[in-house]
Amino acid sequence: MERVENIKKEILSSKKAKYVIGTLLLCGMGIALPRIFHVLAGNGAGETFLPMHICVLIAALVFGGVSSSLVAGSSMIGSYFLTGMPSLERLPYMVLELVIYAIMLSILNKRFHSYISLIVTIILGRILYAGILMICVNTIGFSGYGISVLTSVKVGMPGIVIQLFMIPFIAERIKERLNLKDE
Repeated sequence: MERVENIKKEILSSKKAKYVIGTLLLCGMGIALPRIFHVLAGNGAGETFLPMHICVLIAALVFGGVSSSLVAGSSMIGSYFLTGMPSLERLPYMVLELVIYAIMLSILNKRFHSYISLIVTIILGRILYAGILMICVNTIGFSGYGISVLTSVKVGMPGIVIQLFMIPFIAERIKERLNLKDE
């Protein structure tokens, strides 16, 4: 029995297990959090508070690019299949946007403090996303579906402010709790 307990402790303390379990939890939260915002604050809450970004950004700071990209894609697609949100027309654009943030933040976070990385990611991520949108809509002929990066920034400013103040703090607490500080 003691051997089983030791194996359990070893598995739960391993970095891989923390990575997998943490990624799965953030995927689930990436589906649940937008629903909670919509129930508490109405249908416009997603565009204002950007709840789908939260888990992706946390995953990028805590676990890195692969984890955060998985959180981005699976939470978007899972949310669509479970709740119908975002709409099918917006789904590819939002997956693309979140994967851009996931990759950028995880790369920048290796070189800079998490706050600096997050600020640069939010700014450059939106610029890159705008460029990709322009190419997809104007060159390839994808539907623009009324997507405007400037409007999304204006409407999403409360969510961006929340991200800047809360995401690095939450990510640091998770790293401390999971004992990932020096890994």
